[in-house]
This record gives sequence, structure tokens and C-alpha cells, in this order.
Amino acid sequence: MPATDGTPGGAPRPATGPGTPPGDRPRAVVVGGGLAGITSAIRLAEAGVAVTLLEGRPRLGGLAFSFRRGDLTVDNGQHVYLRCCTAYRWFLDRVDGARLAPLQDRLDVPVLDVGHPRGPRLGRIRRDPLPVPLHLARSLAAYPHLSLAERLSVGRAALALQKLDPADPALDGVDFATWLGRHGQSPRTVEALWDLVGVPTLNATAADASMGLAAMVFRTGLLSEPGAADIGWAHVPLGHLHDTLAGKVLDGLGVRTLLRTKAERISRAEDGRWTVDVPGERVEADAVVLAVPQAETHGLLPEGALDDADRLLDIGTAPILGLHVVYDRKVLKRPFFTALGSPVQWVFDRTDSSGLTGGGQYLAISQSAAHDDIDVPVAALRARYLPELERLLPAARGAGVRDFFVTRERTATFAPTPGVGRLRPAARTRAPGLYLAGAWTATGWPATMESAVRSGFSAAGAALSAFGRRHDHPLQEAA
Repeated sequence: MPATDGTPGGAPRPATGPGTPPGDRPRAVVVGGGLAGITSAIRLAEAGVAVTLLEGRPRLGGLAFSFRRGDLTVDNGQHVYLRCCTAYRWFLDRVDGARLAPLQDRLDVPVLDVGHPRGPRLGRIRRDPLPVPLHLARSLAAYPHLSLAERLSVGRAALALQKLDPADPALDGVDFATWLGRHGQSPRTVEALWDLVGVPTLNATAADASMGLAAMVFRTGLLSEPGAADIGWAHVPLGHLHDTLAGKVLDGLGVRTLLRTKAERISRAEDGRWTVDVPGERVEADAVVLAVPQAETHGLLPEGALDDADRLLDIGTAPILGLHVVYDRKVLKRPFFTALGSPVQWVFDRTDSSGLTGGGQYLAISQSAAHDDIDVPVAALRARYLPELERLLPAARGAGVRDFFVTRERTATFAPTPGVGRLRPAARTRAPGLYLAGAWTATGWPATMESAVRSGFSAAGAALSAFGRRHDHPLQEAA
């Protein structure tokens, strides 16, 4: 979820819905127009609550957005989801965007190792239509980037993972690398398999990741159902899904959406109602959902809303770097691949979704846990990564580079470090009518679009329960 070195595009959406909601309906203010806030607003409005949604940016979508660069529409970073991400799939269905972000028919990840002594080797992580864990057995048996002994050790570790409860507090205090070492995983196995999956999903290497969150990722994604890890991604700009289409849904529900509008202060009156101060206006509400990052939430929380509000500031952050290259010709035949033996992590073809015309190809390189590169100047990144792409893609050798630019998000996600689980707050606070949402809250998931949507479900559900409004959990409805 990197942020851009360019200028975000898109005109502000005008306020929609009635300026003064009917007095016989409960009122709610949702602070934050990312996926968590949008989800909260949709669920509340669907239940008959009069909702005002505040977003400081000129667009919806939070850290999963698009911007214009010349004739290109560029996502601020490559975002994917898995078939097991049922909440985000609900979101796509709700905004009529599922067909625009399709899933693979079957998990298939090309893994190119350019560091092998005998030259580049291509392997694949893919599944068969068999029950768990047999669905990955053939792929693991043929995986060329590990020795036979290492492949056998992976099977034993996977069986041990299946027996774990990701919600066990004891796992939260252990790092994933230590657990892997105890279960016979060599450094090569960690690099060529566990981190290959874990780094992009957790935004941390195994050494820096909570075992609880790692167990959740691997148990849910690879060891729950055969198709759980099938990959989906947007074939249109993210802004079309998370801003344009989501905005239409909010408008249709009568949500009053105020862009370029930051909450300055929230307070609770003696009668129990809430007021949210924004520039030039005071918005009254029966409930408030704070769906903004943890530091911003800390600054808005009234005294006593959490037992120890300062714990929010102990939830660290982790960066993601995006590298964007426009070649004058096609250099990659596949929609994406991931690399070993190179600083390059995942490479995606974004030519069609960006609107690139006149031939050529646009590749987006997603670099998670990019602590070492996040502040490196563009020229130095270009000098390092263009030769690496030529190592990985022979067709890039001699190809002209029309454009090279960088997107950076220094606080892309919360850091999934050991012990973070005890810091993540639930949706309900100690202040009646005040709720928290965001991927960093206690969803049980790492900082993903899935976690953000799930947090929106929780916050809206808690508010509706307090209002006495009947509601069903969306994932139970879909079951």
C-alpha cells in the first residue's frame, strides 16, 4: 500500500444526502473514508442509520487508491486478495466490482530463482483439485528451489501449523522465524517458501512477525480449504473500485460524504450524544466510528475511552515501496511472478489497467517490508532495480525505459511484530457510542484489505446493537 511520489488525482466528491437527517433516525459519524470507514458507513446506512462520512483526502479508498501520471492511471501500490478473504469479497460484491477484480481459477504462482549456481530456474506454487493438504503435495514435491530434505521438512512443519490455534496468546509473543527453526526449517526454506508468502501478506520477514499472525495467514490461506489461496487482483484502477463505485453505493444509501474534511475534535455531551468538530461545522451524532490510523485515533480519543490509550502508540508501522517501470515493448508474458536470488519481490503487469497506449508495457514491482529502501532516492533505486529486472527478464535487456517512478508509503501497515496482538483494541471502547475500526484493530488478521473490511463489520455491528437495530453479520448471510 505505498503512497505516491506524484500528485493524487481525482476531483472531490460533493456532499451527498440530506444536510439534516430526519430526527427519528439514529445518527452516526464515521471518521475516515478508507475501506474500514466505507464498510462501516454502508452497514450503518443499510440498517436505517443517518450517516455522515468524513474523509480528509479528496477521495475515498484510504491507502488503496489511484492517481494520474500523464496519460496513465496508476495504483499507489499493487494490492491483491485471496479467495479466503471473504469480507473483501463481500465488499467487491456490494460495490458491484467483483467482475473487475477476478480470482484465479486455481492458485498458480511462478517463482523465478536467478541466484541458482546453474543458472535461472523457474518453479511454481500451484494447487491441484484435491483435499487439504494434498492440494499442494504435487507442487511441493516438484518445487525446484528446495532440496528433497527441505521439501519433506516443509510438510512436517505444515502439519504442525495445522494443530495451532492462531488466537492462542502464547503464539503472539513468539516470532515466526524462531518457530520455523524449531520445526526444522533451513534459512533457504524460509527464504524460498515461508517468506515468499509471508512477506507480502504480513509486511514483515519471519524474524519480525508474530507467530500468531503467521499461523493465521498460513492456516487460513494454505491449510483451510483447497482454493483458499487463489489470488485475485483488480483489473481496473483501484480508485474505480474504492472511490468511484464505493461512492455510488454511499450516495445511493443517502450517506452524507464530506471529502477534504478532517475531524478536529470529538466530545461527548452530558446527554450522551456526540459532537464532531470539523472546519466550519459541528456534526452531532448518537454514535461515532473512528476509522483512521492508530496515531490519529489516539489524538481524537476522549479521556477514558480506552484503559490505556497510549498503547495505540506502541503499535508500530511498516513500509511498502512501489517501483513502476514503463518499457517501450513487451518484456513479460505472464500477469505476475515473484523472484528469488534478487532484491525484486513481486512483479505485476499493469499495462491494461493503467490505460497505457501506443505499445510498450507497464510493470509494477511491489516491495514489502522495505525498510532499507523506503527513503532511497529515485535515481539510486533506478540504478539498482533496472539491472535486476534485466537479470530476471531477458526481454528487458535493450528495451527502452519510457518512465521510471516510485511510490512510497512509510506507514503502509501496522508492524506485525511479536506482542502486537495485546495492543490491538476491539471495536467497542469504554465510551458508550464510540467505536474503532481499521486494519490495525483486533480482527485477528494482518494489515490487509480483508482486515479493514472486517473491522468495519465489527464497528458497525457494535453500534447497531447499541441502537437496538436488528442486523446480521454479512459473512453469516453469505454462508
